Amino acid sequence: MAYARISVHVKPGAQKSQILGFKDEYLELRVAAPPEKGKANDEVVALLARSLGIPKADVTILSGATSRRKLVGIAGLDKEEAGRRLSGKR
Repeated sequence: MAYARISVHVKPGAQKSQILGFKDEYLELRVAAPPEKGKANDEVVALLARSLGIPKADVTILSGATSRRKLVGIAGLDKEEAGRRLSGKR
């Protein structure tokens, strides 16, 4: 089964959750949830799952749970396909 790993940089507490795009080696995200009690992490997972068209269960934060920079695992997609979907090129 395909499995992608994507580095993300998260800006919590934004007005709305959105994907800003790839910058350097990171995918930049804004999330509306505050960085407390895992709320921002939950929103990161939900935002990526929605954007990729996959279940939330297929998106996992592998490292960086308490950091703005995280490594996210995506089951069922390779890195190229995940990158295409996240950049809006389906």
